[in-house]
Amino acid sequence: MPLSPSIVERLNRSRADLRMGVPVVLTEGGRGVLVVAAEALDAPRLAELRLLGGTPVLAITGHRAQTLKTPAYDGDLARVLIPANAGVAWIRALADPSDDLKAPMKGPLRTERGGSAALHRAALVLVKSAQLLPAALVLPVERPLALAAENSLTLIEAEAAEPELYRAAPLYPVISARLPMAASEAGRVHVFRPEDGGEEHYAIEIGKPARDAPVLARLHSACFTGDVLGSLKCDCGPQLRAALAQMGAEGAGVLLYLNQEGRGIGLANKMRAYSLQDQGFDTVEANHRLGFEDDERDFRLGAGLLKRMGFSAVRLLTNNPGKMRMLAANGIEVAERVPLKVGETAHNAGYLATKAEKSGHLL
Repeated sequence: MPLSPSIVERLNRSRADLRMGVPVVLTEGGRGVLVVAAEALDAPRLAELRLLGGTPVLAITGHRAQTLKTPAYDGDLARVLIPANAGVAWIRALADPSDDLKAPMKGPLRTERGGSAALHRAALVLVKSAQLLPAALVLPVERPLALAAENSLTLIEAEAAEPELYRAAPLYPVISARLPMAASEAGRVHVFRPEDGGEEHYAIEIGKPARDAPVLARLHSACFTGDVLGSLKCDCGPQLRAALAQMGAEGAGVLLYLNQEGRGIGLANKMRAYSLQDQGFDTVEANHRLGFEDDERDFRLGAGLLKRMGFSAVRLLTNNPGKMRMLAANGIEVAERVPLKVGETAHNAGYLATKAEKSGHLL
């Protein structure tokens, strides 16, 4: 029906529900589960879920399971059985590593093995896409379709959702306007909105770069702490300003400002990672303890934006070979890598060394 939400629209609705602690129903092949984000779970809702019967589990990623020293029988995830007397605090302690060192888990934790983990995997992908901690309470339920209808819960069919969860959402132009900047008076900002209802992304065009030659370009991931607050823990702010300054000096260029804060995990999780770094973990170790990959960003967004703006080749301002590979794999020729070595401080020397050693950055 034309008025009914599409799977893309229902996925966006489910993200909002999960962020507010509202359960979502996932189905596959006649089976169904209730899913609640661990960090948004409260005691009244946990009590209501238990009245439904069944054995709830906490789905966590393989990285988080390794931190908790519990086996991940499903490889990329573990299904931790939740004891009948466990409360919200116990569940959140498994999901959030903030107090791992202050209050180590006693264990041993019991993890489920056997049977399909497909719905648990889909639950984790969905929770991560909502920029929440990758930990989800999953409860098998009877009559999932009726349960969703009776309780006005968002229903997601995993088979239909999976392609949408992994594809790069198309971006559509909203508006562009002239913006004189310190780097160049000949500036223009383009705003693009993704089809899936996610965050908007921006292109800052300097001058009038030719479309038939490699354009000086940078894919810059949003960094509130570095770009706005002048954080000394990273080199993002200096990279942003240096890239714009070089484009201004050359008279042409395009900077894509991608809203993928904290390597794609969001500002709240980025600050959780910073808190872990204060405990002695490096940036990669902190991400793993939270349950994330080293880098959760999707640079297909950048390739899509460049194509939409008419560019097919770039001189890329970057120290990250991963950006070059991703652009090349998605149809953008990287004619030249332009190094961008600025912003090293006493506060971020270790961070930069980790980027070079563990993430392959060319520093």
